[in-house]
Amino acid sequence: MKCLIVKAHPLPESLCSTLTQQATAVLQDKGHTVELEDLYAQHFDGALTEAERHSYYSGPYSSQQVASQIKRLLEAEAVVLVFPTWWFSFPAILKGWFDRVWAPGIAYDHADEYGPIKPRLTQLRHILAITSLGSPWWVDRLVLRQPVKRVLKTAIVGTCAPQCRFEMVSLYRSEQLSSGQVEQFSASVSGLLQRWPV
Repeated sequence: MKCLIVKAHPLPESLCSTLTQQATAVLQDKGHTVELEDLYAQHFDGALTEAERHSYYSGPYSSQQVASQIKRLLEAEAVVLVFPTWWFSFPAILKGWFDRVWAPGIAYDHADEYGPIKPRLTQLRHILAITSLGSPWWVDRLVLRQPVKRVLKTAIVGTCAPQCRFEMVSLYRSEQLSSGQVEQFSASVSGLLQRWPV
């Protein structure tokens, strides 16, 4: 498959960077083609422009500034998202990638009378979200009910690529883990990716 890995962390020595390298190696070893979208390294601007916002409903979408990102998304059959969860949400740069790249006419079409949107990312077969959190698991799952997972699975992937298989793995208490715990999490990530069909 053609796989797109989207990394959203500013530090090259971060755990997210390590997990990105691991995901790349596993997918390439399986024979997949991998493209890397390193949002911070590419200085991606997450702010929606005035022209882009105007064209959200008046169309066609003003895609010139994000044409290369759109091309990579539309060519991908699988997407791996690697990011930290900050304040129980996406990093701003990743939210901006969704705002600017998963746009009307690209990821979906508006329905008449502002009804349910119509999906366009029919080529996507798999999406894996890999995230790290400083909080314990019970705060994310029991108190806040996994807000990032719910938004990704239901509001973004579920509406733009409903046929796509979505999975998410979360590494909790990421600032307090032993090397053994990190290795165990890394092994589970590798196991998920190795099951993807070539």
